[in-house]
Amino acid sequence: MVRPAAVPRAVSAVRWDAALLAVAVAGISASGPLIAATAAPALAIAFWRNAFAAACLAPAVLLRRSRSGPAGIGRRAALLSCASGAALAAHFGLWLPSLRLTSVASSVALVTTTPLWTTVLLRLLGRRPPARVWLGTLVAFGGVLLLTGVDLSASGSALAGDALALGGGIAGAVYILLGSEVRRTTSTVHYTFICYGAAAGLLLAACLTTGASLGGGYSAETWAKLLALTVVAQFLGHSLLNRVISGLGPSVTSTALLLETPGAALCAALWLGQFPPAAAYPALAAVLAGLLLVVRAERAP
Repeated sequence: MVRPAAVPRAVSAVRWDAALLAVAVAGISASGPLIAATAAPALAIAFWRNAFAAACLAPAVLLRRSRSGPAGIGRRAALLSCASGAALAAHFGLWLPSLRLTSVASSVALVTTTPLWTTVLLRLLGRRPPARVWLGTLVAFGGVLLLTGVDLSASGSALAGDALALGGGIAGAVYILLGSEVRRTTSTVHYTFICYGAAAGLLLAACLTTGASLGGGYSAETWAKLLALTVVAQFLGHSLLNRVISGLGPSVTSTALLLETPGAALCAALWLGQFPPAAAYPALAAVLAGLLLVVRAERAP
């Protein structure tokens, strides 16, 4: 009897990572509608989702303690994890306020430049991304522009908002690259615990500085939505993203995040009855085509 050929372990691992990445993108895409439906300041929402996540991960970290350090990882990995948390806090702290200064379309278009900055930073760090990575990234970003449009304004507040959103995109690229480096030697649990904890600490300072309410007067419904946001966007979103980044690489992972824009539009249609414009569907096709180019370039011999 002839046994069927076994699927190579490397191929099955990539397929598993791709499936987890799809779940992560879906979770992150759901964050927009959830944030819009949560009656709390944006910075407070960012703080609580990171604080809740770090608190939930603490027992698992304590169970996995090893002799390599208080968090079970080496000093370098711990410092890089803290730096990644600072980049994540900067991503939230810069992007969310930009939504009140400039148009949503401009803010989304600029903050989703993360894969472009990821590719640029990889080049500056000495890695030469294949030409198809550049092409795929540009095609995918073109899909986002197709959906959001370009309506940059010349007013002072709008320009400030545009600058904040662009800074959020750059911070997101730093977060992706640092996470990719740490995850080479560190488990997802240990890395995300330190990263989310550092982000929560910095966001707490930002809330106290700006006077954002951290819970006074929150309804039970608001707390329930904050917990839902933690589960959906932080655990199913960012944690799975950090789980697969060591296998898929920063280029593929950051480009896949462009699916958040059309994904959020589809989530809003399902949950809020806000049906996406006709451009959402060709935009989704463009992002998927660009992502396919990046994946094929990264997996080429």
